[in-house]
Amino acid sequence: MVQGKAGEAHDNSNYALDRLRELLSAGEFGSEGRLPTERALAEMLGISRRAVRRALEVLEAEGLIWRRQGSGTFVGERPDRWSEQLGDIVAGTNFMELMEVRLRIEPQLAQLAAMRARLRDVEKMRELAQKIIEGSDADARELWDGALHRLIAQSAGNQLFLSIFDVINRVRQDEAWRAVRERARSGRNAVQVSFAQHQNIIEAIAARDPVRAGEAMREHMLTLQERLIRATSMGDDHIGPGPDAADGAEEFRAQDATA
Repeated sequence: MVQGKAGEAHDNSNYALDRLRELLSAGEFGSEGRLPTERALAEMLGISRRAVRRALEVLEAEGLIWRRQGSGTFVGERPDRWSEQLGDIVAGTNFMELMEVRLRIEPQLAQLAAMRARLRDVEKMRELAQKIIEGSDADARELWDGALHRLIAQSAGNQLFLSIFDVINRVRQDEAWRAVRERARSGRNAVQVSFAQHQNIIEAIAARDPVRAGEAMREHMLTLQERLIRATSMGDDHIGPGPDAADGAEEFRAQDATA
């Protein structure tokens, strides 16, 4: 039996459970909330790994920790599987894939918004577009830009479409993506061009013109795609455009011209 630091025998699961509860309550496992390995906890508490394992099972059943095979043990409730899948999507998506999806989805959302948006929705869109242009830094502009595009998606009045959009938006919020978009929007007149395009989209929605709204959104997406291609190095596998990025942009341009 393993002896505790004070020489007292503590090789039992109840002791392990009490000590782990204390450590969890005190926030002893860092900002990331990852617990040490079972071996490290056993050495830290002066008990056997079996006692630690049993205590962790109880804490997991209570929802105080969660464990993922191959990754470790973490403080808090287990994220739902959809959250884990979103993380995999973010890690495995390059910006050309994201823009391909946005080019397919967001013009359709703008068209539906032109048919279904309420007057107060349109007024809110105008307010958000103004907040983008008035943003004091890239982070503020990105925040309001996301809010505007989501309001357009919400105004489309289709819950399934909105759920798909929220997946796209989650990918956009990744730090690496934000850095790329900041570079893409830092060019001369980029903010002003984006503002003018947003106004075109909003006015088409206000005019109840779905064809014009869809075309305006498509033009906005294509402009952003081209800026992303110019701003991103060819060698980055995660956020880079890939070898056929320019061809992809031209493909969408050609489709837009023949639509």
